[in-house]
Amino acid sequence: MSTPGPTATAAYVLALADDALVSAQRMGEWIAASPQIEEDVALGNIALDLLGQARTLLSYAGSLQDPVRTEDELAYLRDEADFRNVHLVERDRGDFAVTMARLLVLSTYLCELYARLQTSTDPTLAAVAAKAVKEVDYHRDHATMWVLRLGDGTDESHQRMQAGIDAEWAYVEELFDGSYVDPELVAAGIAVDPATLRPAFARRIADVLAQATLALPQVPAAETGGRRGVHTDAMGPLLADMQGLAREHPGASW
Repeated sequence: MSTPGPTATAAYVLALADDALVSAQRMGEWIAASPQIEEDVALGNIALDLLGQARTLLSYAGSLQDPVRTEDELAYLRDEADFRNVHLVERDRGDFAVTMARLLVLSTYLCELYARLQTSTDPTLAAVAAKAVKEVDYHRDHATMWVLRLGDGTDESHQRMQAGIDAEWAYVEELFDGSYVDPELVAAGIAVDPATLRPAFARRIADVLAQATLALPQVPAAETGGRRGVHTDAMGPLLADMQGLAREHPGASW
């Protein structure tokens, strides 16, 4: 068995980093806009957790590239087509129910992913996962609380929570598409084949939805391509917000 090179590892790590970075950007949009002050703080902290994960992963991915690139270069100076995040995290934030549905889906997936990556043969990925799994477990608990509260609440909250789950469900499939992962990385124990995470993910999601009196959506998978750099119309404005200052004042520090 051949040993996978740094290019394959960098590509894998970059996809994980972009999921976290773009999700952090979207989550941060709720600060001062959530239903209550305590939720501003909670969602701000979740955004910071994701940003911290993104920074570590971007730094590692950049160190594996030739020439080496910094986390800021990867975050602020790449164009849309160079990002490898899934569509789920980049789409417009929607209402609060949509955001909680998205957070439930993403955090449940990340819990399974990081739990497995703790035993990665790549020591950096294993260390990142050991810290991140605790953070995303909190994110999942937080999302679960709101999905249960809204799903099993009033008629209107139930309807809106169901609509939120329905809206996000078409983008779940892309999380488990492992075509972007070099098989040699999986064979070497560096990466995880995302398809193997689906059974545990499905059980957890089904349990939460049942408790929330919500129906498991029966919707076809959306056409996606985020792992290939093909993004939705929402990605351009998101990057403009995130990258604008750095691009307007290149090299500035404060």
